[in-house]
Amino acid sequence: MKICIYGAGAIGGYLAGSLANAGIDTSIVVRGAHLEAINGKGLTVETKEGTFTTRPRASANPADLGPQDAVLVTVKAPSLPSVAASIAPLLKSDTPVVFVTNGVPWWYFQSLDDTRRLPLLDPNDALRNAIGLDRVVGGIFWPASSVPEPGHIRMVSAAGRGTTIGRPDGATTPAMEAIAAAFAAASLPFAIAPNLRDLIWEKLIFNLSAGPMCVLTTAPVKGVYEEPAAIAASRRLLAEAEALARAVGAKVEIDVERIVAMNTALGHRPSILQDLMATRPMEIDSLYTVPLGMAQAAGVPMPTLELLAALIRVRAREAGLYAKV
Repeated sequence: MKICIYGAGAIGGYLAGSLANAGIDTSIVVRGAHLEAINGKGLTVETKEGTFTTRPRASANPADLGPQDAVLVTVKAPSLPSVAASIAPLLKSDTPVVFVTNGVPWWYFQSLDDTRRLPLLDPNDALRNAIGLDRVVGGIFWPASSVPEPGHIRMVSAAGRGTTIGRPDGATTPAMEAIAAAFAAASLPFAIAPNLRDLIWEKLIFNLSAGPMCVLTTAPVKGVYEEPAAIAASRRLLAEAEALARAVGAKVEIDVERIVAMNTALGHRPSILQDLMATRPMEIDSLYTVPLGMAQAAGVPMPTLELLAALIRVRAREAGLYAKV
């Protein structure tokens, strides 16, 4: 099976390196210093179990890599329009495109209400038109990872639940099962879920529990949790996010005390904070703006997130990383 990972940052680099290390025909669309490092010295993946280096085919131009049996898009949401403009050479007539993203995905309303769009995440329906709705598969990556230097991926946590994918309509296809087999060959934890939206909300609720405060303080999660007032704010964020998830029909079971205990010990900086510190575009819309818009439409008050998101937008604009909408 030929698999292309479009975007080899913390998530894509880990998946590409692991698949290539297992002998899966793996290629990467990647740019800049990361591409130079991978082509020069290989892609190094550092996990709790050990470190390995592989040399998957890598190029900034998808046309160099040719048609694939599956494409996993792991770029951040602000980069998705560029994917729409360049992904065509990777696609055969039946190639699925798995979007492994944070927050609310651009395809969220597909198969729920096809008249609704999320233009902040898919301007002018660029992805919808370039890829076609029947190819779309959603994805979640659960572990924490980082890129300490170009060409080097570090897993901050254990693999845990790994990657979960699912179609917007809940169906399972032979192509999805082939992806599952490739991940199994690489000993990568993997699941196909008919209820992916529920799991998207589960992860988003966790991300909202401390992530916004980490962005504003640049502290790791456990650093934020050293302040009792921040823990109290975190509890309010969890309550607001769970209320929204239920209002939009998601079936979620949130263990607040478990999340608080996890956050107290979590030394990881969320990816959106990593982006701020590296002066990369931030996933403000998928993580904050779009959920707040959904809350407004559903009549769910989210005052804590509303204030924190506003302050994050200010900070990001001051850093030149977010344009006022």
